[in-house]
Amino acid sequence: MKKKVIPAIIIIALIFIIGGIYALQIVYKHYSYSTEKADLNEYFDIAGDSDVAIILGNERIGERAFLIDDTYYMDFDSVQKYLNDRFYYGQADGTIVYTTATKIITSEIGTSSWSDSDGDSGDEGYIISRMEGDTFLVALDYVKKYTNFSYEAFTEPNHIQLTTSWEDQQIATIKKNTQLRKRGGVKSEILEELSAGDTVVILEELEDWVKVKSADSYIGYVEKKRLENETTFSPIPVTDYTPEEYTSLTREHKINLGFHNIGGYAGNETLIAYIENTKKINVLCPTWFALKDNDGNINSIASAAYVTSAHNMGIEVWALVDNFTGGDGFSTSEVITHASSRANFIENVVARTLEVGADGVNLDFETVAAEDGQSFVELVRELSIACRKAGLVFSIDNYVPMNFNDYYDLEEQGTVADYCVIMGYDEHYAGSAEAGSVASLSYVENGIINTLKEVDASKVINAVPFYTRIWHTSGGVLSSEAVSMKVAKEYISSHSIAMEWDSEAGQNYGEFTSSDGTFNQIWMEDATSIGQKIDAMRASGIAGIAEWAIGMETSDVWDEIAEFVEE
Repeated sequence: MKKKVIPAIIIIALIFIIGGIYALQIVYKHYSYSTEKADLNEYFDIAGDSDVAIILGNERIGERAFLIDDTYYMDFDSVQKYLNDRFYYGQADGTIVYTTATKIITSEIGTSSWSDSDGDSGDEGYIISRMEGDTFLVALDYVKKYTNFSYEAFTEPNHIQLTTSWEDQQIATIKKNTQLRKRGGVKSEILEELSAGDTVVILEELEDWVKVKSADSYIGYVEKKRLENETTFSPIPVTDYTPEEYTSLTREHKINLGFHNIGGYAGNETLIAYIENTKKINVLCPTWFALKDNDGNINSIASAAYVTSAHNMGIEVWALVDNFTGGDGFSTSEVITHASSRANFIENVVARTLEVGADGVNLDFETVAAEDGQSFVELVRELSIACRKAGLVFSIDNYVPMNFNDYYDLEEQGTVADYCVIMGYDEHYAGSAEAGSVASLSYVENGIINTLKEVDASKVINAVPFYTRIWHTSGGVLSSEAVSMKVAKEYISSHSIAMEWDSEAGQNYGEFTSSDGTFNQIWMEDATSIGQKIDAMRASGIAGIAEWAIGMETSDVWDEIAEFVEE
């Protein structure tokens, strides 16, 4: 009996031993540290020898850098997005341009040299910008000449650390030799070996693992138990580039700017008649100049006598130049996309302004196409330089800011120009699909609020309309005509329209049906509605008011305006 039991016990024992060994192998396999190395080219999505991954701050971004002839490049859009949006791609001229407060620096694409508007030039010893297929690239070292950022390059595989901000960071020391893994977990692939004493940046703490960035900008995970000496580190900001100061010719007093719509040279003679009933106007803005051809030449009806008369009354003159009254013989796009035509235009405007003794320039370029937005902004930068050197106040007229017109770049305008004028009207215009106010109170308020997000209040002027629209709906067809306050008042009286206050629009509203069945509507601009708009301007602390256009108003509006200007 004993002889039969002993073998059975041995067999059972062996089964337990073998099972235990197998279980230990499973446990070991499950909990042991993987030694598998990650494919680093795959980790960085490296597509070729010139492809370079970018770690921006503590995050790997989708955009790429390029390593060509030992020089690091980024595509132009990424340079603008992440580093410096003041660079301008002169695609029509084959150039890259950088404009400071005093000069324009230009380099031809595919060259290592540059020259500036002061007559200086230089050679960087590397290709400053180049085309790779359809992609426009700019050398990072050239961008650094005008931008405070740093980059550190690594190879095998190619990646760069790009640093553009210098907030405090949490760092820690590696306590014991360990591995940086692609993901949290002992089975995750190894990105690199970390040695005791290495410093890592802490990005995110999990239960047992910590997401970190290593000294050579690998982002992965280490076990929490491998870290010690956690502390706060304050990076030293890069201050290699000192930007030039944009000085401004803003006034100490509130601006009260009256746009003077002059149709021809003889219109200058209407000055006295147009302002005799105004109050507290301190700037006149006559419509004197108009772009007329693709070379940047202008039509001018400017008058030195006009300026003398205005100055004798203590009023400044800022000459308006537009891109829509000079005929059909030019393309705004052609003018602003070429350096030579921009320069000729600016020279003409400044020369004519100085010639008649005026005090400033008012730029009124409308319906600029979105694709020409950056060229328009470059024109603004370059015109600001010329005005600054000539001692001329530089103001720019702008639509009420909306998402669809943000390419006018109010933020940059607010930096380089002296004043930004909001054209706080044409909420509903001739082409509108529905009848409505030319400038409802909420429209004006939102225009001011959104402008102040981009431009300092000391540079913002809000323009109010001295006109309205009379709307007609007949047979389902909508039409309208713009009329002055004077004509609108006469229209209301002659048709015995009962006006009622529309609190939402901040205006008096009236309607009636003609004998032929036409439905007529009017949102009246008057002293009351202007007063409501001025209250919004008063609350925002902006620099002043403008009016389009003097001669269209009823005299009672000036009391409201004068009170605001005198505050």
